[in-house]
Amino acid sequence: MSALDRLAATIEARKGADPDSSWTAKLLATGPEKCAEKFGEEAVEAIVEAVKGDRTRLTAEAADTLYHLLVMLAARDVALADVLAELERREGTSGLDEKAARRP
Repeated sequence: MSALDRLAATIEARKGADPDSSWTAKLLATGPEKCAEKFGEEAVEAIVEAVKGDRTRLTAEAADTLYHLLVMLAARDVALADVLAELERREGTSGLDEKAARRP
C-alpha cells in the first residue's frame, strides 16, 4: 500500500469523526464546496513555488495539494481507486488523442 493509499484511507476514516478532534474531519464538515476551495488555494500555492523555482517549498506545497485533492474527492465520495483506474484506462494513449476524444 502506497503513502497515497494510506492517506486516502485515513481521510475516509475521518469522515465521521468529531471535527474538534481532527483537521480532516473539520475540513470535511465544511462541505464539498469549501473542500474544493481549499484545494484550489493549495494548488495556487504550489504553482507559485513552481514559478519561483524553490524545490523544497514546491515539494511541501505539492504534498499539501495532494492531501487537499484527496479531501475534496472524499467530500464528493470519489475514491482514489476510481481516479487511479481512470489513469490506468488512459495509460498508453497519447495525451492529444485522449483530449480530442473528450470533445463533444
